Amino acid sequence: MEKKVKALLDTITFLVFLFFDFVDVVLCVAYELLDVLFEAKPFPCYCGKKLETKELSETLFWRKNVFRKMGFLSFGRKTCEAVKKRDDGNRGEVVNRWSDCGCDSCVSWMKKSNQKLHVVVKEFPQVNSEDGPREEATTENVIFLHGFLSSSSYWTRSVFKYLSEPLNHQIYRYFAVDLLGFGKSPKPNDCLYTLNDHVEMIHKSVISAYELSSFHLVAHSMGCNIALALAAKYPKFVKSVTLVAPPYFSDSNDETSSSMALNTVARKTLWPPLAFGKSVMTWELNFMVVDLTRHTHHSAWHSMHNVICGGSKFMDDYVGILINAKVKVWVIHGDQDLTVPLDCSNNLKMKFPQLKLIIVQNVDHGTVIFHRKRDFVKSLQHIWATS
Repeated sequence: MEKKVKALLDTITFLVFLFFDFVDVVLCVAYELLDVLFEAKPFPCYCGKKLETKELSETLFWRKNVFRKMGFLSFGRKTCEAVKKRDDGNRGEVVNRWSDCGCDSCVSWMKKSNQKLHVVVKEFPQVNSEDGPREEATTENVIFLHGFLSSSSYWTRSVFKYLSEPLNHQIYRYFAVDLLGFGKSPKPNDCLYTLNDHVEMIHKSVISAYELSSFHLVAHSMGCNIALALAAKYPKFVKSVTLVAPPYFSDSNDETSSSMALNTVARKTLWPPLAFGKSVMTWELNFMVVDLTRHTHHSAWHSMHNVICGGSKFMDDYVGILINAKVKVWVIHGDQDLTVPLDCSNNLKMKFPQLKLIIVQNVDHGTVIFHRKRDFVKSLQHIWATS
């Protein structure tokens, strides 16, 4: 009976995604035609030849499509080229894409002259004793990076309220960042949202803007890849890195590593329902449902591929740099996580035994933080104090 159910589910899955393949080809041509009609510089499609750059994920070009292989795109491409030649030079530069919704969340950043990430800062004032200011107090900085389809509210609405000024003559400043393309941060349509794009904007908006000479990093899910890239670029600045449910998919072959990530976080499947949703476009649920709308398709799509999938091939190098620089790296993972399996952290620990791995029982991708906020904060404070 179990085999029959599996065979039926496999057949239905095949037919559903065969239909999606057809829709994908149709929309590819339709969107390219609309881009040509409405945009000054249509964004290139990934159905053609792979671009030779390591920053772009192989998964942008890798996912197979039956109809694309059969040449269904040829006629549509010829039509697009004809329209493009006719309209070339007739339009000015377009700032907001026709496919973006145009809501305040998507376009408000355009009104600002100096484009930086949206950053929420929580800082405790220096407490004076009866004898005057505490001369021995030092400032510790902590940068929080959220995961996919989320924002700084992931941290500010959860753990920030439990962060208090620790003892031992330490004053802490907390920075919760809206990553590039998410929340209230800029969402440029001419950006590929690579790891380097994210890292450069964090440096510009936080490290440089607030003149940080040292800091701790705390990241969840997709933010872990960005945190490792940032820490590897500035290892002398970093005091500790805490990774919560890191999507670690490492392989000696770069393309295999990226495809492993895609097949894990967005494999073609109908069951369970959450996995079906991720197979269309990886997403994760959290208590701030509004965050699911605070991005553009362009920013989310490219971040998923170039950070989660394509970023996998760089993770070993990044962790190796931190280990050599003697930076403390901690990993926290729930044993019930179905979004990013526990195997990711186990494999990371196996590859780098120097890491500290904390496995939390009976929690998943989100509840590893949300259902144990106080305990999570205590773990963070312990990590910072021992680093």
